Amino acid sequence: MKIIYHGHSALRIETGKSVILIDPFLTGNPAATATWQEASRGCTHLLLTHGHGDHVGDALEILKATGAVLVSNFEICSWLNARGAENYSPGNHGGRISSDDFDVIFTSAWHSSSDIVEGTPVYLGNPAGFVIEPRHEKGKTVYVAGDTGLFSDMKLIHELHRPSIGILPIGDRFTMGGDQAAYACRNFFDFKTVIPCHFASFKGFVDPDASKFLKAMGPDAGKVKVMTAGEAVEL
Repeated sequence: MKIIYHGHSALRIETGKSVILIDPFLTGNPAATATWQEASRGCTHLLLTHGHGDHVGDALEILKATGAVLVSNFEICSWLNARGAENYSPGNHGGRISSDDFDVIFTSAWHSSSDIVEGTPVYLGNPAGFVIEPRHEKGKTVYVAGDTGLFSDMKLIHELHRPSIGILPIGDRFTMGGDQAAYACRNFFDFKTVIPCHFASFKGFVDPDASKFLKAMGPDAGKVKVMTAGEAVEL
């Protein structure tokens, strides 16, 4: 499995013959180093955790250009289908969507979800996280928390799915900060690798680096893989 981080919360995961993009905010992303065309090359599936612009990003353009399957909640799938995204597979919390290479399980996330149309928020369903379970022997289970605060039912995600890779927001203000994300990692999960996200992008609105998270992880800091935009890791 190969994971490429594109800054903020934009991710590319390659597993088996599938290429998964998650929250592909590239155009306008202060941390991004790639264009959406570069990041989406070969994309087969596009996962959206919620409807905020810094997560939906270039999703519509990518879906139209690649024909990838959109996986998100019903409201986001309907919203983007009305704008020209033809291939979509909606789900909701607790549900599982299967493909040849992996399953996606929707999990809870404590956040909000909307787009702004002419200055007015438009509701776009409940925000979610995802557990990605590869269907081949060499794959590793990944928990993508999405934008969320800390919640104790994260321990149920661990008990049900045993993810070995965790991708959690650490930027504070709009999501967990480093201390809360570290608490989740150390008390609710048993990750082998933790990749922090949703930081070092919007100056003044998210933490500029991962130092608070690393400090709070204490003796487990060695599990943390702090990635810069465009960096790839094989796991």
